[in-house]
This record gives sequence, structure tokens and C-alpha cells, in this order.
Amino acid sequence: MASTSLGPSILVSYCSPAPEFHDSGLRFTFNQKGFARRTSRRGFRVRCESTASSLSITHLKSFVLFDRFLYIITILIQEKELRRCSPFLERSSLPREAALCSNEWKAVPDIWRSSVEKYGDRVALVDPYHEPPSTFTYRQLEQEILDFVEGLRVVGVKADEKIALFADNSCRWLVADQGIMATGAVNVVRGSRSSVEELLQIYCHSESVALVVDNPEFFNRIAEPFSYKAPLRFVILLWGDKSSLVTAGRQTPVYSYNDIKKFGQERRATFAGSSDAGKYEYESINPDDTATIVYTSGTTGNPKGVMLTHQNLLHQIRNLSGFVPAKAGERFLSMLPSWHAYERACEYFIFTCGVEQMYTSIRFLKDDLKRYQPHYLISVPLVYETLYSGIQKQISTSSPARKFLALTLIRVSLAYTEMRRIYEGLCLTKNQKPPMYIVSLLDWLWARVIAFVLWPLHMLAERLVHKKIRSSIGISKAGVSGGGNLPMHIDKFFEAIGVNLQNGYGLTETSPVVSARRLSCNVLGSVGHPIEGAEFKIVDHETGRVLPPGSKGIVKVRGPPVMKGYYKNPQATKQVIDKDGWFSTGDMGWIAPQHSTGRSRSCGGVIVLEGRAKDTIVLSTGENVEPLEIEEAAMRSDLIQQIVVIGQDQRRLGAIIKPNKEAAEGAARIKMSPVDPEVNELSKETLTSMVYEELRKWTSECSFQVGPVLIVDEPFTIDNGLMTPTMKIRRDKVVDKYKDEIDRLYK
Repeated sequence: MASTSLGPSILVSYCSPAPEFHDSGLRFTFNQKGFARRTSRRGFRVRCESTASSLSITHLKSFVLFDRFLYIITILIQEKELRRCSPFLERSSLPREAALCSNEWKAVPDIWRSSVEKYGDRVALVDPYHEPPSTFTYRQLEQEILDFVEGLRVVGVKADEKIALFADNSCRWLVADQGIMATGAVNVVRGSRSSVEELLQIYCHSESVALVVDNPEFFNRIAEPFSYKAPLRFVILLWGDKSSLVTAGRQTPVYSYNDIKKFGQERRATFAGSSDAGKYEYESINPDDTATIVYTSGTTGNPKGVMLTHQNLLHQIRNLSGFVPAKAGERFLSMLPSWHAYERACEYFIFTCGVEQMYTSIRFLKDDLKRYQPHYLISVPLVYETLYSGIQKQISTSSPARKFLALTLIRVSLAYTEMRRIYEGLCLTKNQKPPMYIVSLLDWLWARVIAFVLWPLHMLAERLVHKKIRSSIGISKAGVSGGGNLPMHIDKFFEAIGVNLQNGYGLTETSPVVSARRLSCNVLGSVGHPIEGAEFKIVDHETGRVLPPGSKGIVKVRGPPVMKGYYKNPQATKQVIDKDGWFSTGDMGWIAPQHSTGRSRSCGGVIVLEGRAKDTIVLSTGENVEPLEIEEAAMRSDLIQQIVVIGQDQRRLGAIIKPNKEAAEGAARIKMSPVDPEVNELSKETLTSMVYEELRKWTSECSFQVGPVLIVDEPFTIDNGLMTPTMKIRRDKVVDKYKDEIDRLYK
């Protein structure tokens, strides 16, 4: 038997000289049965093992042939196509040996398998305003996504490629978004209302290779510049007839949504009926892989691509339940752009809770609130301001008796809820030192007594007024607000009528939510406590020194929600994220001090925002405005000496203007009394009217127009602290100085 076996010494001398093939990109170990095991992605190793003691020439030749056979097998393995996949979502579709059994989400699309297992036949979403109207259960929605994923692979989408998704809210937007992610590709998102120039810049800067668009009308608007300036491998049309698309002389393949879905269904059917799936090597999406690029405007006005990873978004999905305790079967109304980070993260989260989501828009919002009676509405402050205005208008048009009764009872409820906040310890304060115990006790007793006296009238208001108002607006549990601070009078009104408003805070760069108000600690005027894992600190604007609670400064955030960085812009990334991972938000704010007694005892640790440190203005609509463009245009007028554009958290822009009175008086002489050179000093109303007319004239071509104007007499100078030593206007100082006048301006 010794002459027919491989000996240990020959095993070493024969196998050692040529054990590796480095051109394969893989490394395998072969056991005695001839099966290969992948051991590394750096090389290829063949190891032959035996326990025998000798070798014959015949068997040596056999072994050489076997060695060549292994090499051929290696080449065949090498030619397998690598597929990046969402492991939990596609677990049932993968070959058994490739399937990953872990139940932990690795990528955002993994959430759908979990939701199907829990809520399979529940309705997931309703899309009534597209043709055809669509309703999907969780099981149907998962199959729709799986078909779209495979269809994208059929048309050539590869992992890490960028696919531009320029479309608005719909069920198909969601399917396309998740389909692109599940292939390991990166979607680059924007709405269809953006300018052609902006969309083209985003497409080219992101190095996108293909385009997914909303409808033929939208594509026809962008077709010409995209056809000649953008590398388009193919176009996918989510809605409408592709025969009406304009190709502008370029033969770019165009697929409809149903084409992609059909490709995917056919490929999946082939996999199910044969061993074709074995031709691929599967690799799980890494949680740190980029899932999406969302472009946002910076202080320069140029869009910057925020890279959000699967882990960034999964952190939102796992932790938003602490603020919005959604339950299976509850209804959400969706009206914000789905591509926006705020709406997007909230949608992903609620779909893990088994809720039913309805798509709507500003146009249909009022009717849909009554029709669907949603438990939650996710929106921006402007929507709640609009609802408030509608309620006030309805009350004011009632009969005098009903109007008097409604307004009186609402005032009673406002007073009652004010007292309740005091004895529950939900009133904000910057004071670091808590009040004396005896003072706190008397304050608590006084608030309790007043609330007790007002309670019967508050309950009468509940029966006669508040219940009807809530029925008309339809929100039964809470309105979730983000994208700007809620005006305090809106906050107090909805609290008084029994509608919970939960204000949150975040930026695209933070995935976006980093703090929000909980129902159990809904502190009006704040943006609530930090989300799990997020850290906050407040630093001095000039020195960078960390400030104690109650002190106002720059808000910085660190933790899992913070972005991977700006795409192809490391310099901009370094400007906002320091070496320790702290992201500078550009917002001014403070952290409420911890008190054990008094009317602020339950507010400790909540975040309070007070404007922007950098120039960008965020309107209550969620729109970002760069004021420099408007100010530069306005300064071309001889009548305007200095100007500061305002409007943070307001519905529209305003301006604080120091006019050039001499130029104004000269213009008035020519316009008002050309014959008489003696003109009395201009009245404030006349001066304001002239300045406003000039402002409209010179800023007519700007993206945003200025509404109310505040005329001031005192110039902005270094001496009065309204300018820096380098002659730049201190916006925050100007706004603080004229805070009361600004409040009256917007009333």
C-alpha cells in the first residue's frame, strides 16, 4: 500500500512551489473531496492533504492532471458575476448556499422582509392621484420591489453606480428608490420642480449613468440639455406613455416602469426554474456603503451632495419609535417630497410599524384630512400655520354669538394649558440656578388652583369647540413637524385644542433627525431631546469653547446620524466635520439646564434653537434661501444704504433696511413736486413705500421676493456692535436688536 500513496514529505515538496493563483481575485482551499472553500479575496490557494506515506509515478501523473482540472475549475469560478444584494430582502430568492440567514438589517431594503413577516396582508400604501390609482399590501409591495430590483440588473445596473431619480411622491418612487438601493447602486434624488440647470448639474456632478423620471412632460422639459450634455445609458419612465417622450436626436433606450418590472419577473421565474442563479457570486451590501446622495444648498448657493449610508438611515429607522409610537393599522398622510431626507426617513420608519400610508399634496390636503382621518401627519410648520389660519377664518365668519363663544372658550383653554405646563414643569428657562424650594412649591400650588378653577370651562370648550375643530382637521394623534421652528402661538393653539404637535430638528447632513419632542415630554418652544446615540454640544461662535447649559452658541452634533461626507468635496466636509466627528450645524441654540424643582424641572436636556449662525435662511416651508443674492441686488438702488434680509422660520422673507435719506428726498422732489424745490421731510410711510418699490424693482429677477420691510434710522456700524471689524454685518446681532419690531412686522 506504501507504493500507491502520497507521502507527507512529497506533499510538502510538491504542493509548496505552486499553491497560489493571484490573477483570480479569490483564494480557495481544496479538501480531499475536491470541494473549494473561499478563504480570501486577495488570491487563490490550492492545498492538497493526505495522511499516506508514499507516491507512485502513475499516481503522480494522475495528480498533475487533477491539478490542471482544479485550475480549470478556478477559471470558471473566476468568471462568475458578482452581485451586491440586500441579504434579508432577497434571502428567499438566493441560492440556498448563498442565502444569508442573519435577521439583522444590513441595508435599508432589508426592512421589507421583516414587515412582510409581521404585516403581510395589511395595506401598506394608497396612491389615489396617479393613473392607475394604486393600493399595495406589504406582501405585494415587497414583490413589486423584488421585481424592480431584478429588472434593473437585467438592463445593466451595477453595484456602486449612480442612478439619478428625479421624480415626485408616488408608490413607484418608493419602489424605484428601494430597487436601486437593493442592487448596491446609489440613487441621486431630486424633485421634478427644480430648474433644468440644477438637475443637469446634479446629474453630471454625481457621475450618474442613467435617469429615472416621473413622467413624459417632465422628461420633455429636460430632454434637450440632458441628451447633449449628460451620459445617459438609459431612461426609465415611472408614469405615462413612453411613446410621447422626446429623444432630441439621441438614441437612448427608454423603458417604462412596467418594462423593468416585466424584465424582473421573467428573470426571477428563470431562477426559480433552473440553476441560473448559481452563475452569480453574491455579496452583501455593507452598512457603511453609500445608499443615496441628496443635494442641498450651501452658503455659496452651489448644491453639495450629501452622502448618506445605509447605516445612517437604519439608525433613523431603529430609533424614531421613541418619538412617534406608531402602531400597526394606523394611518399616515404623506405630502412632503419623498426625496427629502425628513420625509424619507419617516416613511422608512413607519413602514416597519405596519402603518397605512396615503399620498396627498397641498392641493388635496384639506379634503384628504377629512376623508382619511390620519392618526399622524408629517409636515413642515407652514402646513400647521395654514390649518391655523383656516380655523381662524372659519371662526371669524361665524355669527357674532358663535364667534364670541368660540374665541372666549379658546382663550380659557390657552390659560388652562399654560397653568398645566407650569405645574408639570414644562416651561423653558435659561437660568442655570434652580428656584428655591418654597418658591417652587407656591408656584406649583398657584398653578394647580388656577387650573382647577378653569378646568370646567376647558371641558366645556372641549365639547363645544375643540372636538369640532379636531374633526375638521382630522389629525387624531399627533402632527409631526420639521424643517423649521414652530411659531409659539401655533404651538400653544394646537395644544389648547388637544392636538399634539411634535417638533423635531435635523439637517440633510444628519440623516436627518437628531432630536424631537416626545409625547411624554412635549416642551413647547424646543425641538426636544436628542435621538438615541446622538450627542449635542454648544460652542462659542468665535472661540469654539464649549458653553454650559443655558448659554447660546453654535449647535454641534456627533453620532450615527452624521453623514459620510459631501460627494467629491473633501474640503467642504472638513469645514463642517472636525477630526473628532463633531458636525457643525450652523444653527444657534442652547441646551436647557437640569432643575430638580420649579416650573422647568422636566425640561432638562432639551434643545432650543434660536436662528442661524451662517447666512442661509430656512423658511417655514422648508425652503433654503441664500440672502446674499437678494442683498447684492438691492444694494444697487441709490435709496438703500444697508440691508439685512430676514425670515428664519417665517412663511416669507422680510428685510431690515437703513435707507439713504438724502437720495430718497432727492427722488421725492423730482417725483412729487418738480416745480417746488422745497419739500418737507418725508414721512415714514412715504419713505417705506419708496424703499419697497425700489426693492421690488431691483430684486425682481431673484429666486425669492421680499415681503414686509422694516425701516430703521440707526446705521449698522462697528461701534454699535452690528458690524465685525472686517466690516461684515452681524446678522444675528441685527435680528436680536430689532426682535420686537420683527415680531410685529410678521403679525
